Amino acid sequence: MSAIQKNVEATSEAYSSTFTKGDLVLPPAKKYLVLTCMDARIDPAQAFGIELGDAHVIRNAGASAEDALRSIIISEQLLGTTEIVLVKHTGCGMLTFKNEDAYGIVEKNLGAEAVAELKAKNLDFLPFPELEKAVEEDVAFLKASKAVPESVTISGWVYEVETGKTRRVV
Repeated sequence: MSAIQKNVEATSEAYSSTFTKGDLVLPPAKKYLVLTCMDARIDPAQAFGIELGDAHVIRNAGASAEDALRSIIISEQLLGTTEIVLVKHTGCGMLTFKNEDAYGIVEKNLGAEAVAELKAKNLDFLPFPELEKAVEEDVAFLKASKAVPESVTISGWVYEVETGKTRRVV
């Protein structure tokens, strides 16, 4: 067992020994979802004031609305969320490369067959060159989607990893 796995096991044992929230209902109590980046420097619960059971937290590389659409639809249509808070962040890795760069690294590290598999699936790594513009574009994507009801409130934010502050963009 790896050190990471041992930590998961030990932490789970300690956490579960005092856990008292097993009666929370499945839908999020505050009926919203947060879409943010998978970056390890972001702690959504702490940074955005989310208590256990309050909201869905969807994470992916770059807080991509396109990449998260499946989860957003499930959250809204099956579990009743009515608001989306999209949060990208400063210093995001998605600002540092283009699709060609990612494909080149995959080919170098994993070979031509891996690249062929990704290209057959039309995989877009969804990088972006400008942070605020990417927030605006993702909010616009969600607002334009027929899979997201017009009644859903959508806002876009930037979390500053350097300061811990979050500021509204749209």
